[in-house]
This record gives sequence, structure tokens and C-alpha cells, in this order.
Amino acid sequence: MVRENRVKKVINSGGLALGTYVGLADPQIVEIIGLAGYDAAFIDMEHTTWDLSTIGEMIKSADLVGITSVVRVPGNDENLILRLLDMGAEGIIIPHIEGLEGAKRAVDAVRYPPMGARGAAGSSRAARFGTVKWEDHVNSSNEQILLSVMCEDDKGISEIEQIAALDGIDLVSIGPTDFSEYMGIRDPKDDRLRGKLNELADAVKAVGKAKLSVPMNHPALPLNANDLLELGVGYTHVGPPPGSILYQSLASRLKDIR
Repeated sequence: MVRENRVKKVINSGGLALGTYVGLADPQIVEIIGLAGYDAAFIDMEHTTWDLSTIGEMIKSADLVGITSVVRVPGNDENLILRLLDMGAEGIIIPHIEGLEGAKRAVDAVRYPPMGARGAAGSSRAARFGTVKWEDHVNSSNEQILLSVMCEDDKGISEIEQIAALDGIDLVSIGPTDFSEYMGIRDPKDDRLRGKLNELADAVKAVGKAKLSVPMNHPALPLNANDLLELGVGYTHVGPPPGSILYQSLASRLKDIR
């Protein structure tokens, strides 16, 4: 059986689940994230060159410290998504979702029948190598796996209400950088960005099913925890990423020494 998803537990209780960026190609970062008290480790395959072996070790590290492994795939590829889920990934994020039709394909890739069309493998790591009843694995997977789709382009944003209403979608995510490019506004202080985001947040809240996901402390659209709660956000990535934190710490220490 798939264990209880920590992020979904927080969301379902009405809280704001907190994840942060793994950032560096080392599974030990995931352990540190868990020991620090976060709910999730955000493992990004869209903007990194990490291979599946490295991703697999990160997923195991997340299991070890009891946090949710959330993997962003490069695209809406059912074959890659299947491999990640069979490895034990507890969350999938799909960028640049192609509107409602793309969201339906995402559900098909992530959920087992009858909800979706995920391929079956009873001997996978996710199925505990065949040591649990198949029906229990199917039911717990459909219930516990987190699915987030990113509405960053015209079709995804214009169809956000239909996407948020689709069974099997847990999170509708807005990526600040791509959202800013979509709006044609690169000034993070421009009120039009927050105004449009408020409009999208209201649309998702009105549906009352999927929750919104927006990063915290993102330079393209800086938002704090209170801002996110006002928007009705259920899950957020907390910045800055480890690489930036490490650089700032090293640079500050060197400056003090000199």
C-alpha cells in the first residue's frame, strides 16, 4: 500500500503544505529537507539534467524521513510518469498543461482504472515488490498520489476552472516566471500580476475541488505565507533553493573573514 501522503494530509486538514527545492543532485539534500521539518521535497526534472537513478535515490530519501517526494516532469509524458510512479514517487507535477485535454491525459497517466489508465506492475517498488494486495495498492495509489498541473500558457489559464473541476487533479499550479512571461510583465511589483493571480485564485476557489499551488518568496512574484493563505493556496515551494542559500552563506562568511 502507498503510505499516507503528507502533503495531501496537510491540504485536507485546511493547512498550507510546505515543500522546498532539492536544487542539488544529491539525495542527502532530501534528507536534510525532511529533518528541517518540511512536508515535501520538490525534485525538478524540467530544469535539471538529473537521471532516473538519481531521482530514485531522492525518492527513497524522502521515504526515509517521512516527507512527500514531488517530481516535476519535463512534459506530459505518460511513459516517464509511469516509471516515476513505479519507483515510488508520491507526487507528480506536469508543466505547461495543454488545457483541459492535457489535464485529462495527466489523470490518465497518474491514476489507475477506473479513474485513469496507469499501466499495471504488481512487482514495482511502489507496489512493495508484490507483497501487498493489488487492489489495496490500486486504491491507495489513486487516493494518495498527488497530481499537480501547471497552468502557465493561454490554454491552461483560460481553461483553469474546467481543469480545477476535473476528478483526479489535486493542485492547479501557477509558475511565477512563466506566468509573468504570459502576462508580458517582468516587473514583479506591477499590480496587474497580483490582480490576475487573484482572479485565477477566485476561479479555483469557486470550483471548490482542487487547490491552488504558488511558490513562496519567488523573485518574479514575491508572496509571503499570509499572501498565499489569502489566495487559498494549499501547497507551496519555499524559496530560495539550496544552491542560492549555500552561495549566500559562503559569500557572507568569506566577506566577514576578509
